[in-house]
Formats: sequence, structure tokens, C-alpha cells
Amino acid sequence: MRFKATDVFQYFKPSACARRVSWIAHGFEQEEKDDPFMALLRRLGERHEHAHVATFPGILDLSPLKDDPEERERRTLAAIRDGVLAIYQPRFRQIVPLDGDSIELIGEPDFLLRAENGGGYVVRDSKLARNVLSSRHAGIPAQLQIYGYLYELAADAPPAALEVHNGAGDIVRLEYRGASAVLDLLREHRRLRAADTGVYEPVGLSKCSGCGYERRCGDEARATRDVSLLQPVDQKKARALHVRGIKSIDQIPPAIDGADHREMFWQGKKIPRITPVAARLRRFAEAFLANRPVVIETPDLPDPARCVFLDLEGLPPYLDELEKIYLWGIKDHRGDAARFSPALADFGPQGDRAGWERFLAIAAGLLAAAPDLKFIHWGSYERTAIERYRNLHGGGAVADRILANLVDLLSVTRTSIVLPVPSYGLKSVEKLAGFERKLVDYQGSLAMARYIEAVETADPAARDVIVGEILKYNEEDLDATRAVMEWLRDRRAAPQSN
Repeated sequence: MRFKATDVFQYFKPSACARRVSWIAHGFEQEEKDDPFMALLRRLGERHEHAHVATFPGILDLSPLKDDPEERERRTLAAIRDGVLAIYQPRFRQIVPLDGDSIELIGEPDFLLRAENGGGYVVRDSKLARNVLSSRHAGIPAQLQIYGYLYELAADAPPAALEVHNGAGDIVRLEYRGASAVLDLLREHRRLRAADTGVYEPVGLSKCSGCGYERRCGDEARATRDVSLLQPVDQKKARALHVRGIKSIDQIPPAIDGADHREMFWQGKKIPRITPVAARLRRFAEAFLANRPVVIETPDLPDPARCVFLDLEGLPPYLDELEKIYLWGIKDHRGDAARFSPALADFGPQGDRAGWERFLAIAAGLLAAAPDLKFIHWGSYERTAIERYRNLHGGGAVADRILANLVDLLSVTRTSIVLPVPSYGLKSVEKLAGFERKLVDYQGSLAMARYIEAVETADPAARDVIVGEILKYNEEDLDATRAVMEWLRDRRAAPQSN
């Protein structure tokens, strides 16, 4: 078996999935995707790494030997013997015995840095992730363990330390767990590679997004009406249902009502009754099977004459020093003509504060004319962002009034209606409302990638084009939110209708 240290990410990235490892090992072709956001992350990762290289004057750079792996391996070992202070892009390769088999193990850490006390080398990798110890990035410590083991085999001594240069520029030290831990990891990966390609893995919107087998697994799940397609069924619940033989959504209502699974779905000995979780599960199954929404209570919606719509575009922490909001979008449909009022951040280190202040000025004008005005948004992102910016930059009574007048339409939808879709994301729900986008392929991740392009370009005309795209995308999100609210309003009059 040939195993590269980066192969650990076959299991961990984009999320833990045993089936993906098996499919790769058995030669199943992955779908090629043109993903500008992932390309952006790669570019930012390379820039982050190269900036760290620049902090080591006179570093031995072996990256020009990337097409000559044997020479790169030889030069790595020679540099370690010579005690070179810093080595960039070393390469190790060892044949490792494992339970009667042999594994060709390969690793290419970013840096080897001679320890200050002269006791060997620190193995360091540069990563864009900020919290490298979170479960989301579990592949990173595993990768570093393999690098440490390869170094130990080459130098006949354990590494002085394992370190990660994270996205914040901090150095995070990891404990080297030794050869036995790495061999156990290799055993597990060997088992995953050899597993039946039909091994069950629940699908999920966030779990599968970005995987090269996303469409293949999704098509299979839809064809079999797998239980994991239901919104309230998480990964653990899907596996538990499969173990019991409840594999398709069609099987859920009879399983709940039958006698074979009473301990899973019912409670109470004297007066048996269905658990609230099981009742909710059945409602979702029935909505899915009937392919229609099921209203469980009248949606509590504000008067449209007292509403504007709010949607924000921002950068996650690993793309910026902050979770930066670069666009605060408001759309007001009151009156004869709808008014889109975007508050854009300036380009530059403190540009997001300028965007925040513009947003407050727009909101203040709206609230001055209508003090009880509601700001309708989708999900928790807007409230979290406004609270964060109020704490960072102030905002006084205007920020407090906005927060008091926020209405999360997602929460209203969740509590009032059961939907026959796997996700309560806006792009899923808006389709039920009959909303059709003009920017069909535009996503929030693409908007982020394009915004970074706008930040980095020196061409004002190109920047204006990109900003125009993002504004159109934001306005479509606002229009979709309004369409969903109006659709929910119709559920009051005919709660069982399509």
C-alpha cells in the first residue's frame, strides 16, 4: 500500500466519511468542480505559507525539486545530517512493515526547523485554519503525526516538536504520540480502503458539500428515499434507523406505529404515547412522501407595511483578521417602488467599520420614520453580526433598536411549517415559494471569492464590475426572503394547500 500523509484528508475532508475513502481506493472517479472559493482558499494558503518562509533568512528551499522526488529525499536527509537551520519542502519516504504487509509511507512537511537546543528538528506545517485542534480540522493533527513518525525513522530520534503555523499567524504545538499511534492510524485507513464500496454513509447538505462524490451519493439517496434526506434526521439518527432496518422514508410511519420499535419511538408504560421526537419525525416523513408542506401552527408574521428585509455578506475568520461584513443589504418594498439600500464596506484594514456606520445611518433614517419597523432576515447570521459590530464599534440606540426589531424568518418557518426538503436553507425554501433566481449559479462562497478579487485588484473598472455582481446577488437574497414571507402568509388562509 502506498500512503501519503495528505491521504488522511480522504476521510476527514470536507467531513468525515468512510465511504469516500473506499471509493477512492476502488478507483471511482470524482466529479470535477470549478470552485472559485476553493481556488481562493488554495491561493490564500500558499500566500500564508510563503509569508512564513520569508521569516527564515537563508532557508534551504527544496521546492524546486518537486519533480525529482528521489533527489529531494536525498537532499532532505543530507540537510538533517549537516544540521541546516531551516529546510523548506523536505520530503520523506520509508517502507514501513505493518502486520505482515509493507507500506510505502510518504510525507512532505512544509518546514524542518533545527531546535534551539540542538536536539533535532521541529516539524512544522503552515495551515490557513485558525483552530487546528477543532474536530472540523481533525486531519491536521493526524497529518502531523505521520510527519513526526517519518522524521523519527529518518533521524533515528523523535522530532523535537510538532507545530502548526495557523491562519492567525500563531504557532500551535502538538504532542507527538509516537510510532504506535501512527501505525494504528495506518491500520484504520487500510481497513477503510478495503471496505465494501456499498458501506452505508448518511448524506447531508453540509457534510457532503464540496465532496467529489456529492452528486453520486445524493442521487443514490434520492433514488432509495434514504432516511438521511429528512431534515430532522442527523448522522447518528440515520445510522440508528438503518441498524433497525428502517432505511427509507417510506418505512418511518409504519415503523413508528408498529410494535417492533416501540422503545425507540414511544414513552410511558401506563399510558403509552409517541415521543415528541418521533412525532416530529413522522410529520417530516409524511410531508416528504406527500411532497407538500404541512402547517403545524399559523406563522406569526409582522405586518408587511412595517417591514424591510435585511441580508449581510461577510467573510469567515480564516479569510480575514475578523469575521468581516463587507455588505449590509436592506430592501424596502413599502410605497410605490422598492428601494435597495446597500451599505458597502470600504476597501482597506478598517473599511468594514465604514460599512457598519453607513448601515446604521440607513437604519436610523428608516426608524425615524417608522419606530416599530421590523427587519426581516433569514437565520442567526444577521443578529450575531450586528451584536459583534455593536460591541466592536458601538452603535448606540440605533443598534439596540435594530436588534430589538429583528425577525428571523427561518425561526418562524421552523416553528410553523414542516417542509418536504432536506434543508431549511433559503435556497431550498424559496423554490417552494416559487421564487426563481436570475443568478442561478451564484452562491455566497462565490461572492466571497469575488470580493477578495475586488480587494486585490488595482483596476477600478474591474472592481466596479465585481461589486455590481455582489450587489445583484445580495438583492436577490432579499427578494427571495420577501417571497418566502409572502408564501408563508398564504399558509394562514389555506394551511393544508400547496
